[in-house]
Amino acid sequence: MIVNKPLVLTYLYLLIYILLSSGVILYNKWVLSPKYFDFPFPITLTMIHMGFSGAVAFCLIRVFKVVSPVKMTLEIYITCVVPISAFFAASLWFGNTAYLYISVAFIQMLKALMPVATFIMAVMCGTDKARCDVFLNMLLVSVGVVISSYGEIHFNVVGTLYQVTGIFAEALRLVLTQVLLQKKGLTLNPITSLYYIAPCSFVFLCAPWYVLEKPGMEVSQIQFNFWIFFSNALCALALNFSIFLVIGRTGAVTIRVAGVLKDWILIALSTIIFPESTITGLNIIGYAIALCGVVMYNYLKVKDVRASQVPENISDRIAKDWKLEKPSDTFTPNNSSDNSGGGGGGNISSSDMNVDEEAPLIPSSRLSYFGRTQLSK
Repeated sequence: MIVNKPLVLTYLYLLIYILLSSGVILYNKWVLSPKYFDFPFPITLTMIHMGFSGAVAFCLIRVFKVVSPVKMTLEIYITCVVPISAFFAASLWFGNTAYLYISVAFIQMLKALMPVATFIMAVMCGTDKARCDVFLNMLLVSVGVVISSYGEIHFNVVGTLYQVTGIFAEALRLVLTQVLLQKKGLTLNPITSLYYIAPCSFVFLCAPWYVLEKPGMEVSQIQFNFWIFFSNALCALALNFSIFLVIGRTGAVTIRVAGVLKDWILIALSTIIFPESTITGLNIIGYAIALCGVVMYNYLKVKDVRASQVPENISDRIAKDWKLEKPSDTFTPNNSSDNSGGGGGGNISSSDMNVDEEAPLIPSSRLSYFGRTQLSK
């Protein structure tokens, strides 16, 4: 029996991604929940993640020189990295705060709104066009989320508002990434993303931390376990790298299917680990309806990407092959497409972006250079 090693490795990376993504969410819930570790300071937890990630990225780039930093000017940093970091910090802040009020299962159901939020922001910013078929999918997702919310036993308005606000902040960050970074031809891998974005996000979180959490930390008795916070930050960092590995070995369809599978696994696991996370029949029905809309939406977007990749006609292909075979000609690859990062993403709207909510430091969409390369194959 012949074993397809590349295929086995791909499935292994997908399994690692699903486990890490689910693990980080459950770990954050356990740390923040008053019923368990009882560290009700989500901004502090987020700052620990940002500080740890930024420090690791600095060591990899400046000390060990694993990767080279990109050419970052002060003008690009102020006009691009700073606003993206601000909305990234806001999305993590609001998303982690929601763990204090609502269950992991219900949070995952609300996250089905992510394509809706991203599509709305993309249309408002002019990076995508309003389409009837996409609008109907968004309407189906919204109806499903409303039904699921109606069936939630422990529904909490504050927690729901925090989560929805975090979703829209992340959607706006994705749109800004396309508008600001990609159009300037700036490509950031996970390490360089952490290097530039994490410290800036840390700074943005200092003000709300000083006002909202510092007074409470001074009067309350906090149990600070170094190994718990270290392992928690390490899992979040590993998740970023696992997404990078998955993007490099699979296409957009595989990643989207893995994301859907991860959500169902996470909902099931959360009810086992956290018994208070009760799921009702309306929860399941509503989430299933929303998921149908998300799957249809993903299908439309992948179909659009494939349609935008116009194949060469036969005469052009023959001419190119003839030029390559001539010994006197020098073949110079065209780097203005895939290698430019933003330039190669012209056909991909920001509504295609579907970044993992616990590790959205990769500023390109899942249909990035690596994803487009696999998809075109």
